[in-house]
Amino acid sequence: MPVSAEAFTALALALEGTEERPHFDRRAFRVARTFATLAADGRSANLKFLPEEQAVRCQTLPKAFSPVANKWGDQGWTTLDLSAIDADTAQAALRMAWRHALPKPRARRKRG
Repeated sequence: MPVSAEAFTALALALEGTEERPHFDRRAFRVARTFATLAADGRSANLKFLPEEQAVRCQTLPKAFSPVANKWGDQGWTTLDLSAIDADTAQAALRMAWRHALPKPRARRKRG
């Protein structure tokens, strides 16, 4: 069953620490950094994967995932067609992108 914009939003906001903010004509979901944006028409979303993760997603589900068609796509930003996935796939993709947006642990200072 396709994922609605409302369901995608609920899945994103269920991830710990996630906030929703406007991002140009889109809605952005972020923790320390943005990890997903939802198109104004609610039909697609962009998610931030590592380039290797993007390649696997696009190869295994080419009707659902495709690289963003510009330099952002080269950095792992991936378009997700919400009509081509189910809630479990959307949740897994969001969780993967969310992990990359978590705050980086601070390096310990050496005492000495």
